[in-house]
Amino acid sequence: MSIFVDQRTKVVIQGLSPTSQGLYHGLRNRAYGTNVVAGTNPKRGGEVIEGIPVYSSVAEAVADTGADASFIAVPPSGASAAIAEAAEAGIGFIVCITEFVPAQDEARVYNLLRREFPDTRLLGPNCPGVISAGRCNIGITSGDIALAGGPVGLVSRSGTVFYQALYELTQKGIGQTTGVGIGGDPVPGTSFIDCLAAFQADPETRAVILIGEIGGAEEERAAEFIASEMTKPVVAYVAGVTAPSGRKMGHAGAIISGSKGTAAVKMAALSAAGAQVAQNPTEAADLMAEVVRGLT
Repeated sequence: MSIFVDQRTKVVIQGLSPTSQGLYHGLRNRAYGTNVVAGTNPKRGGEVIEGIPVYSSVAEAVADTGADASFIAVPPSGASAAIAEAAEAGIGFIVCITEFVPAQDEARVYNLLRREFPDTRLLGPNCPGVISAGRCNIGITSGDIALAGGPVGLVSRSGTVFYQALYELTQKGIGQTTGVGIGGDPVPGTSFIDCLAAFQADPETRAVILIGEIGGAEEERAAEFIASEMTKPVVAYVAGVTAPSGRKMGHAGAIISGSKGTAAVKMAALSAAGAQVAQNPTEAADLMAEVVRGLT
């Protein structure tokens, strides 16, 4: 199995136009095998772009195609409204890759989903998306770097390290079930714990790589979950060991405040929880290779 998406998932691309990033990445996703069934654009309803029927609203696309997942690649100013529109239309899984969404907008739509659409899952904003190896790819991850056949699941705040981890596992002949990039913004729609719980429940996923970074406390919360709930082996890596205090490094949420949010603190928490903690992405892949060899 995979988590969140598979070959049956029907995807609608919000904000589709002949020159949009949604079209560029959506066509790459479709070439991978993703079931892209529709696009939306209020100004282009009724058109067909690259074989994708375009609707004026998500509700119309859902009614006509049965779409159950959304891929959002719209400008920051419209991202929260697009997320809300998808949820209101009954979409169960929303991937938003948009960067620079205002934190206030993120918080508002996050609480809207929790309050009024608890069965809707948002991945992102500012994330690479999700790839169920060999089955479905929603977002900007290159399908070439993933290898189907399991048994490893990946979850990452960092997109770049996420790609590297996928590639290094593939180079070692270690397949993946699902890779999830949750993004590094201060208010992510999906957390480490959400993904760890899904991997724990997935019979095909037998081990997990968790990739964290400085800032916030998500890795510490994940460590608590690993210690209390995970029976599957976890290998972890935390980016930002040399990051200076008080300076944002890359993502909006990647900032250290005093002694809180440092890579060292996160690595210590994960290690104490029973995860094997690597010093770099290559070592994480090496540690996972040892784990996989020991699986029975």
